[in-house]
Amino acid sequence: MASNYTDYIVFIHGVNTRQNSTDPDYAKKLITLLENEVKHNSPELNIKSIPLYWGDVNKDAEKELLGKLNQSSTWQNMWFRKMREQQIMQFAGDAALYISRQMGSRIVDKLKDEAVEGLKDRPSEARLHLVTHSWGTVILFDILFASRWEDPNIPAYESVQGIRRQIYGMSPQPEQGIRLASIHTMGSPISLFSLLDVTQGEEQAQGKSESKYPNSSSHDITPKLEKFLAVLGKYNRGMKLPWNNFMHPGDPIAYPLESVIYSLVDGKQQYLNIQDVLIPTSGFSNFLFQQVSQSPLPLLLNGGSAHGSYWESQTVAQKIAETIKQQSLISSEQKQLITA
Repeated sequence: MASNYTDYIVFIHGVNTRQNSTDPDYAKKLITLLENEVKHNSPELNIKSIPLYWGDVNKDAEKELLGKLNQSSTWQNMWFRKMREQQIMQFAGDAALYISRQMGSRIVDKLKDEAVEGLKDRPSEARLHLVTHSWGTVILFDILFASRWEDPNIPAYESVQGIRRQIYGMSPQPEQGIRLASIHTMGSPISLFSLLDVTQGEEQAQGKSESKYPNSSSHDITPKLEKFLAVLGKYNRGMKLPWNNFMHPGDPIAYPLESVIYSLVDGKQQYLNIQDVLIPTSGFSNFLFQQVSQSPLPLLLNGGSAHGSYWESQTVAQKIAETIKQQSLISSEQKQLITA
């Protein structure tokens, strides 16, 4: 029996992603794997993929920086120059430029336009699933929950509000928008946000509030995330929000969440169902890497490919499809209870 719901899957990439902005295909392989999983195992589902792309926003700024570096009398003598220019600069540059107000605002503006376009004309019975990679996780959570975007006079204020309006439970219109049904983070450093948290989740569970700390970081996502989860938890009638955190053992950017998230939010463990999912590696190469896994060698040989491996992972596609199907079954059961 076909589902009455449409499941929207929004993808957002991380740093060092440069593609055709009119037709980005960074998520194409994962989308194909996901569609095949649904076709063969859950044909009743109706999924729609929305890949968001921001990778070209910083291109001119990084090109300008590279031009200045090439004017240096010492640049041509530096080791690993090609790696610096094509990998490290784009990786670190994307992260640094997003933190800046000007470039960060341009990224937000672009993401808002794409998200609104992708979600327009959606049916009333729809669910949202977020699939984020690397720094894309940080960007999305910053847009949704950081207080640094709340000054009406700053660039991208309206764009941030426009993105937040798309999601149920988010201010300024919490009763509107599409309901978030699952989160899937891949190669994510989001655990490091706990270093910005003023009041730990365990302290929140004891009734302590972050509002007592007026000097908390404007990058701290905890207060708004906690409020959002409470609203969503009430709507879900006690059902926890599934969150799969995918990690490749050789990915230097990926960090576990199961043991960290409850120090960030949801100290009472009421709203989230976090699962760290290791991406399997196999074969002779895996045996060799295991022997030197705690040395710098695997990082040099495999770190980059490991960090991008999620986009081609059958394990990731299968787990996402299973989660969407599970949420579909839960929605059907809840609907039957309401109409009974």
